[in-house]
Amino acid sequence: MKKHIYIFSPSSAVRDKAAVRRGVARLKALGHEVELDPDVFATHMRFAGDDATRIAAIGRAAASGADVALITRGGYGLTRILPGLPYKALAKAIHKGTKFVGLSDFTAFQNAVLAKTGEITWAGPALGEDFGVEGEPDDIMQDCFEDLVSGQGEGTGWQLPRSEASEKLLEAKGVLWGGNLAILASLVGTPWMPKIKGGILFLEDVHEHPYRVERMLTQLLHAGVLASQKAIVLGHFTNYKAAPHDKGFRLQTVVQRLRSQVKASVLTQLPFGHVPTKVTLPVGAKVHLAVEGRDAFLLWGHRH
Repeated sequence: MKKHIYIFSPSSAVRDKAAVRRGVARLKALGHEVELDPDVFATHMRFAGDDATRIAAIGRAAASGADVALITRGGYGLTRILPGLPYKALAKAIHKGTKFVGLSDFTAFQNAVLAKTGEITWAGPALGEDFGVEGEPDDIMQDCFEDLVSGQGEGTGWQLPRSEASEKLLEAKGVLWGGNLAILASLVGTPWMPKIKGGILFLEDVHEHPYRVERMLTQLLHAGVLASQKAIVLGHFTNYKAAPHDKGFRLQTVVQRLRSQVKASVLTQLPFGHVPTKVTLPVGAKVHLAVEGRDAFLLWGHRH
């Protein structure tokens, strides 16, 4: 089913243009019409153009009428421009059917849009790192994206570690939100932080040592964010180096401490983050979380 996909760069400058071109070719091979924003390869210091340039690119994505607006990459830059985003135009575009997709730094955009408009965006792949890989893109990532593009995606499932297997059926319903932990922590105390009570919070990160992960989780805890959630679902935390003086302090230490601090269920191994195998998740949608044995499911039903 041919769909219109608009590619834009709202954060860091594209350094690997070949990956973007490979990604575009792959999307076209899947039968889609791909449109590149005029400033997709713009550079200003480390950014994909100065702040005004990137705000304009987001505006063009909203005005494109595309079925999907997909970021080239994450990096850094969106928190700088949150006050200037065209929220009314973004809400209008989403109402008309444009699905904004991305991850990492795009967490700032997604949560700001949720806080300001209540509209749903999608945590999912980026063009370069996912569709633009050398070799074949991950099958699950691509299938989940295609489900989103075709309007067929209704949920996702994964297997929990044996230690998290539940003897009885666990269920929770609430708004799914979150994304990159470092970005979310940076939004605390700002107008761009959604006020979600009874939600399902999902988190991931990259290049963050477990002690830094714990420090950011502690900030969310002290800000009252974690206590008001029904469940906390952890994706992948990757690409960090253990230090000799950790002396046994590791990511599992952080997870165990988190479980001791909150009443919410804390689940791990969600296939999402800076990893090849990633599902696509509706940020801001009401979802049904169900756990039976080691099988976990997030269900959101049919969304056009």
